[in-house]
Amino acid sequence: MTKKIQRFLAENRPQTPCLVVDLDVVADNYRKLKTAVPQALIYYAIKANPAPEILKLLVGVGSSFDTASLNEIDMVLAAGGSADKISYGNTIKKKSDIAAAHARGVRLFAFDSQAELDKIAEAAPGGRVFCRILTSGVGADWPLSRKFGCEVEMARDLLIEAAKRGVVPHGVSFHVGSQMKDPEAWDSAVAQAAWIFKECETAGVTLNMLNIGGGFPTRYRRDIPTMGTYGEAIDAALKRHFGNRVPEIIVEPGRQMVGDAGIIQTEVVLISRKGRNDPRRWVYLDIGKFGGLAETLDEAIQYPISTPRRGKVERVILAGPTCDSADVIYEKADYRLPLDLEVGDRLEIRATGAYTTTYASVAFNGFEPLKTYCI
Repeated sequence: MTKKIQRFLAENRPQTPCLVVDLDVVADNYRKLKTAVPQALIYYAIKANPAPEILKLLVGVGSSFDTASLNEIDMVLAAGGSADKISYGNTIKKKSDIAAAHARGVRLFAFDSQAELDKIAEAAPGGRVFCRILTSGVGADWPLSRKFGCEVEMARDLLIEAAKRGVVPHGVSFHVGSQMKDPEAWDSAVAQAAWIFKECETAGVTLNMLNIGGGFPTRYRRDIPTMGTYGEAIDAALKRHFGNRVPEIIVEPGRQMVGDAGIIQTEVVLISRKGRNDPRRWVYLDIGKFGGLAETLDEAIQYPISTPRRGKVERVILAGPTCDSADVIYEKADYRLPLDLEVGDRLEIRATGAYTTTYASVAFNGFEPLKTYCI
């Protein structure tokens, strides 16, 4: 918890649940990534947290933006960003949205199939396209495999085909998986991308860009490698597989940029046991899976949780407030809270700046969306 967030919570006592984001941390994270991967253009994945204050800050420091929808494109433009710094990175787009993005000046589009290439060629003539390839996602807490990307041979064929369709075959992209804790995970994907570059060159098609995605982690309950370690591993992979012909590099940070910048404050609504001899208490909070903690699905992302109480602790089951049995946050993971914890106490769920507000339901069970304060 930063001193700014601590002071804001103490002085304002906002209604819970709420997310408080320290913008100074976001700016520092941008600088750290720029230092770690100096050869790369940064395209912030705004799906992580599209708060206008965050977008304006990143526009101001020169960031570009990875967008997943027309609405996200409009958010960037409203924050003062320019269309030439926007990538429409979703491989699943309506033809009408591609056309609307093109009309707004967006010229960079992702695809991973023949049908998507057909749509882009028809709706965004002259646009630059990059093909996403499959990755295993091994080593990531939140894998992004199977749904996105295609096999490398197909990617090669599609990029060669793109050159005949009135669009510009610009490059290759991949994503090693969100919250990737293995800095070496980029190596095999870079090798596959280098093969595609060479194959396309042999066919007379020159590619100029490699998008190495995001995946850079936030520290939750366990230590993670430094950004410098990731940067060194990525630089080594690029030199190993591309030699002295490294193309333009794009990175798409989301979690790394905003994850540790935010803290959710939540209130304890109920503490109970299911039987007189039940060894574990159930602690119900005013936020759960449907209020912004969707990444606790299968207990994949394990946020640090703190309380001002300092009594003896025991294992607990943490759950949200909704009338849905799936709204259990942590049951298998070893979470412990003080025995003197009381209903009405406030807890802090740390490192929650990414993928919380955007996952919160609009009004499931009538609960309001997660409120955000950027300070």
